[in-house]
Amino acid sequence: MKRTLLALTAALAVLASCQPQSAADNATAQAPTETAAAPIEGKTYGDAITAEGAQPLSALPTVLGSQDSAQVKLVGEVKEVCQAKGCWMKLETADGKEMRVRFKDYAFFVPKDIKGKTVVVDGWVHREEVPVEDLQHYAKDAGKSEKEVAAITKPEQQVNFEASGVLIQN
Repeated sequence: MKRTLLALTAALAVLASCQPQSAADNATAQAPTETAAAPIEGKTYGDAITAEGAQPLSALPTVLGSQDSAQVKLVGEVKEVCQAKGCWMKLETADGKEMRVRFKDYAFFVPKDIKGKTVVVDGWVHREEVPVEDLQHYAKDAGKSEKEVAAITKPEQQVNFEASGVLIQN
């Protein structure tokens, strides 16, 4: 009898561990984790990453070259963050342009108050034509006026980034 009860308890424990996570469990899993990195210490969002091997944003033209996309780890300063929910941020490139950083599979967000912080982003940089609708959506997220949003009437060629992980310096 004790063996049967013990086997049943073990089976239930295994089954419970294989169940899908609840939304609350997923939120906990998405929470930032403390990370000690070589030159940068801070919190990670998305995949856990370190600053090891990160290249300065000024190296982007060399890294991307004439390719449409490249996998890379970059370090730069946050110039702007989506004020709706932290679902994107912008980094300034060496030529003074902005590179929008979105998060892989829309799986995580960053704090809305990190403007001016140093970050490491790990993922894919790519050239793309951003449609008017997306540009208008981003302008609304950034708090632009209706007049400014309506003034966006042409798609733009941009270099953007899809991050699987972000490390924000303390």
